[in-house]
Amino acid sequence: MDDFIPMTQEGYQRLQEELKRLIRVERPNAVQAIAEARGHGDLSENAEYEAAKDHQSFVEGRIKELSAKISRAQVINPAEYKNSEKVVFGAKVTLFDVQADNEVTYQLVGEDEADLREGKISVTSPVGRALIGHLLDDEVHIEVPSGTRIYEIVDINYE
Repeated sequence: MDDFIPMTQEGYQRLQEELKRLIRVERPNAVQAIAEARGHGDLSENAEYEAAKDHQSFVEGRIKELSAKISRAQVINPAEYKNSEKVVFGAKVTLFDVQADNEVTYQLVGEDEADLREGKISVTSPVGRALIGHLLDDEVHIEVPSGTRIYEIVDINYE
């Protein structure tokens, strides 16, 4: 379990903010909800009490998960690689999709930061893994569930 978890500074801050919210807001709310539900009588048939306990369990589990991820985080600044000619973690890569005849841009980020709507894909995803180490103008064949996609790398940017 000594593996580091790569993430950008933005992703690291997002995890820290969620952890703070869970500890400062959600945990006390869960404790209060349990206390209120206890006041309603018989706990063996109290659905409100069970729901409050389930929520508390979820909050505590998420706190534990986030604490572990934050402690193993390796924050990577993509700007440090601006002179790199290869695709590495944090790069914004513009690809020309040969079959669809269009361009797409993805930033390779950690698993917790991935959000396709924002153009952020996990470095461990099939596309992310396939792009790592490639150079500008390389043609990359990527196995996806629908078959093989062929992309040409038209730009690599480190912001």
